[in-house]
Amino acid sequence: MLEQDIFAISSSEDFTAAALRVFQFQYDNNSVYHEFCEYMKVKPEAVRSVTDIPFLPIQFFKSHRIISEGYSPQVTFTSSGTTGATVSSHYVAKTQVYETSFTKAFQLMYGEASQYAILALLPSYMEREGSSLIYMVDHLVKKSHHPDSGFYLHDLSALAAKIEYLEAKQQKTLLIGVSYALLDLLEHYSFSLEHTVVMETGGMKGRRQEMVKEALHDQLKNGFGVSKIHSEYGMTELLSQAYSKGHGIFECPPWMQVLTRDPEDALTLIRGKTGGINVIDLANLYSVSFIATQDLGKIHADGSFEVLGRFDNSDIRGCNLMVL
Repeated sequence: MLEQDIFAISSSEDFTAAALRVFQFQYDNNSVYHEFCEYMKVKPEAVRSVTDIPFLPIQFFKSHRIISEGYSPQVTFTSSGTTGATVSSHYVAKTQVYETSFTKAFQLMYGEASQYAILALLPSYMEREGSSLIYMVDHLVKKSHHPDSGFYLHDLSALAAKIEYLEAKQQKTLLIGVSYALLDLLEHYSFSLEHTVVMETGGMKGRRQEMVKEALHDQLKNGFGVSKIHSEYGMTELLSQAYSKGHGIFECPPWMQVLTRDPEDALTLIRGKTGGINVIDLANLYSVSFIATQDLGKIHADGSFEVLGRFDNSDIRGCNLMVL
């Protein structure tokens, strides 16, 4: 079964074989992606490697209902957006696939959730419906089985007290928070943490001025008294996450891969220099696994990557295919 094969990938050969099978499945069963491939004049018989596969511009999740034929969504995740803005919608046919993806990815990078007390500071996500991040963190909190795990909205004093309490007990702790909220916490409290992983999920969400990632991490490291800030790279349109354990270098789970394209020519893949990030997320089996994002990044020789910014314009240059 294709779902099982995806999460059993253990080599680059396994990944390529699974990606080609997923491409064929989505070409055959996803009308939006099929039409996109037809527009790009790409036939399955011409696709022999992952570099031959067309990447769907991520804006399609704002304008099209993307789900395989014969499936209905068990849940629909939506992106955050300013009032009146069109948001992305990810129609998830099987929530179990998402749960398997984020559980296995967390295990690979950090071990079992049951080792941790998990503290979540994600107010902007909690204040709306349809957040895939809240869905994931809520499940990890429950899997931690720790009485002190939980979400914090605006009660920063209670959160600061809980962090200090867990530190005093030498309890292994994960503090995951949206960037602006972590900075809000540090405006009132400072820490010297030895047993806590601090993970930022990115984004000021219009609450603070955007910062260069390095400056953000320096401020967070100073305030929390840690040597490294961890990060999570995910989005509404993906069912997998990459993680960084410091220095902004992200690693993917075995069923996810990042490529980069020429910013001036969306159909040309590049390596070793800054380009637009293309993501292969095989957990997106029942939507689309091959997505051209609006992020800019750089791929390293070992397959790890950095996120360096976003495109200034709303359309992906060289690939304005929204007419479909």
